[in-house]
Amino acid sequence: MKTTIEELNDRFLVTLEGELDTVAAVEVNERLQPLYQANGKNVDIDCKDLEYIASSGLRILVSLVKGAKAGGSKVVLHHVNENIKDVFQMTGFTSLFEIED
Repeated sequence: MKTTIEELNDRFLVTLEGELDTVAAVEVNERLQPLYQANGKNVDIDCKDLEYIASSGLRILVSLVKGAKAGGSKVVLHHVNENIKDVFQMTGFTSLFEIED
């Protein structure tokens, strides 16, 4: 699992590549922790190369959305493939996330 974070002028750009399974979730959570308090900067997450997400990965994203929202930021998921969208729908999480193609 590869996680890249780039800070731009008005937002953060996160790129997730690979499988966000239980093993990878620990490292991804550590990497994303500073973004839980994005201080008004929005967080865009590029999921184009995200192949799989486990429940532990979903928990990380939910925590990120809640933390960012509390700080006046929003999290937007981009380029989410159909398999990942299906996971969001099955878990009822589609209402928690803003998803754009």
